[in-house]
Amino acid sequence: MLKAAADMAPTLAALSKDHELVLTHGNGPQVGELALERSAATFDVLGAESMGQIGYVLAQALSSAGRTTAPIICQVVVDPQHEAFRDPSKFVGPIYGAKEATALSQSLGWVMKPDGEYFRRVVPSPPPKEIIQIDAIRTILEQCPDILPIACGGGGIPVSRIPSNPRTLTGVEAVIDKDACGAKLAAELDADGFIILTDGGGIWQNFGKPNAREMKKASPEYLEGTKAGKNFPGSMGPKIQAAIDFVNNAKSPNAWAAIGDLRDASKIFNNEEGTLVMKDVKGEGV
Repeated sequence: MLKAAADMAPTLAALSKDHELVLTHGNGPQVGELALERSAATFDVLGAESMGQIGYVLAQALSSAGRTTAPIICQVVVDPQHEAFRDPSKFVGPIYGAKEATALSQSLGWVMKPDGEYFRRVVPSPPPKEIIQIDAIRTILEQCPDILPIACGGGGIPVSRIPSNPRTLTGVEAVIDKDACGAKLAAELDADGFIILTDGGGIWQNFGKPNAREMKKASPEYLEGTKAGKNFPGSMGPKIQAAIDFVNNAKSPNAWAAIGDLRDASKIFNNEEGTLVMKDVKGEGV
């Protein structure tokens, strides 16, 4: 994590000089490790801890690159009655072999599901409904243009409102998908674009086949029609869905999303690398 933050900091710091940025991040490996260390802790608390941990590392790396940041502990409201709680699906933590996964399930009561040829723990992942700190993020952007907000890390801390007193929040045992929350954050801020940086490039057409290739552009309609990423629910699938959701829900008809390699962040803006997702794409993905 330290090396990854140090590697990406100069690029993001340079981009922030010419673009208004909000940075978010994942926390799957970190929150999974914390859960192993403290099996009695709830996921809202573990999410808050990992958000602080990763926010600190990113802030330190960006400071070294000359950029002042403001990591924000963000609470995100979910519906505690959502069907996600009846069928946990969000992968967290490391991979396990079949025997180890069975042992953890029996000893700790974890729900384990296949992720490729291995197994990982899954927890409920309800969709984000409301970002509590959205006004704070917006205020930093409007009033402090030299400060880069770091927000909604790991999808935010899942909370719900007490029905008898809606102003009162309580933690929820769940993990919100970081990409889904990032898409909502970008839409609520009326962002021009939403970029998801990966360690494996953009969206591939005919993935796994001899004629596979990385697409330069694709429309939400095409991606939904071809079920892009559906075979990879623990990796690319949620990213593609988040890109689709942002483009479809953004106020601007020219809003765009992009998925690409972290090392190519500066080139993604010009569609030189990665895959651009936007409504105005003629025909199939190109």
